[in-house]
Amino acid sequence: MTRRRRAAALLGLALLLGVLAASDVAGRERALRDQLGPAVRVVVARSALSPGQRITAGALGQREVPERYAPRGALRDAQDAIGQRAAVAVSAGAYLDPAFLEVPGERERQAAGPPLEGDQRALDVVALGGSVAAGTRVDVLVTGSGTTRLVLAGATVLAAQAAPADAQGGLHRVFATLRVTVREAVTLTAAMASAREVRLLPRPSAAVGAHGTPRRPRGR
Repeated sequence: MTRRRRAAALLGLALLLGVLAASDVAGRERALRDQLGPAVRVVVARSALSPGQRITAGALGQREVPERYAPRGALRDAQDAIGQRAAVAVSAGAYLDPAFLEVPGERERQAAGPPLEGDQRALDVVALGGSVAAGTRVDVLVTGSGTTRLVLAGATVLAAQAAPADAQGGLHRVFATLRVTVREAVTLTAAMASAREVRLLPRPSAAVGAHGTPRRPRGR
């Protein structure tokens, strides 16, 4: 074989290997896309929102994520939120859920329990929990990154109000005001900032004492 033929053969082999490699990469990309599903656009808060703040177009943005990882119920169209007011605090970069928006005509809430004392605070949350009512005690579960953990146990619900049902799954959501300590408020707020789902689990009804703790029955 002459030097020219040898060079041509090597060039042809390199081209063949390049085509095979490109085909392998394309196949892997297709398999990954099939696994993750199509990409969808969801609405995010471009800047932090405060409770009661009127939402403008400049405060919102969009993020493209695989449909498999898109938060359930997250808004897909910014026009659904522009002009409305935020019902709870929303951190910058967080997905915008319809439950984070005020429900016109339903701002009145029935407070339960005595006034806050000491380091107690009232913390607003939006969560799954259709049977939650003022005066009940709840455990707060937060789901994120494929894991679910108990963040707060036995919190007293000071007020509760039905929120719009999940647009995709018809799940019942609630605006709830919880009695918490400052430390609990910090822990829960940090957990909710990156949560895909927050759920309130009502505890069995029990008499509630002056500080939001169940009264122990006398004797056994």
